[in-house]
Amino acid sequence: MEQTQQKALNALEPYMLLSKSANSPRAAADLVTQATSAPNTFIFAELLQTPNIQALQTASKDYAPYLTLLHIFAWGTWSEYTETPNLPKLSNVQEQKLRQLTLLSLSTSPSTLTYAHLLSELSLPTIRALEDLVISSIYAGLLTAKLDTLSQRVDVSSVAPLRDLKPGSVPRMVSVLEDWDIRCVSVLGEIEEQLREIRRKAQEQRKRETEHEKAVAKKMGENEDGKGKLGKRGGGEEADEMDIDEGGRRLRGAKRGGGNFLSGLGRRLGGGN
Repeated sequence: MEQTQQKALNALEPYMLLSKSANSPRAAADLVTQATSAPNTFIFAELLQTPNIQALQTASKDYAPYLTLLHIFAWGTWSEYTETPNLPKLSNVQEQKLRQLTLLSLSTSPSTLTYAHLLSELSLPTIRALEDLVISSIYAGLLTAKLDTLSQRVDVSSVAPLRDLKPGSVPRMVSVLEDWDIRCVSVLGEIEEQLREIRRKAQEQRKRETEHEKAVAKKMGENEDGKGKLGKRGGGEEADEMDIDEGGRRLRGAKRGGGNFLSGLGRRLGGGN
């Protein structure tokens, strides 16, 4: 798109030089016709500012309309041309160019890009003529777009910066940008508030998980201690039951007092026989 803009500026340069010698209203009017008919000339603000072109304001009614025509090519539309009386008749090349420039202006609002609206705004007789105009604009690098024949609309994704600013449009643009800036600040504030809420909930969730893990670890430790105590008590009883065998002899690990009593009882019984 920047290459298209540079190409348009380069294409206008010869007419900027010719404007210096266009000292008569007729020469200035002819220069307007040549500039608006030439290939790749889509930017005209610099030519409008030249003294000899501005002099057309005070020219006769035969030549003054050429200045109005150049205004329309710079920032106007096809409908403005058709609604303005006493303007010079356009050639086929000029008509094609002014329709292309109008398409660029309409592309700033997606709601205006339906086939029905474009056919009306561009005074085109058929859908085929509209599609041919859009395709020629795409190949010229004026815009990037797709034809949605099913929905009967033109989907524009980018537009070359070729339209000049209409006088008095800068304050309105500043106002639009200020409104946009306010909306951006508001949206950023809402996003930051949502992020803070997400962080707060994440911290609470981590805290709950940590407390739960500690509770589980504590419960598991208590269960381990309980099993250890039960194991010790069970082992002592089993040892007491296994201290004496059938012959009354004390086994390994038997209690000392119980073993002496049984041993003495055995000896007395044996001596009695």
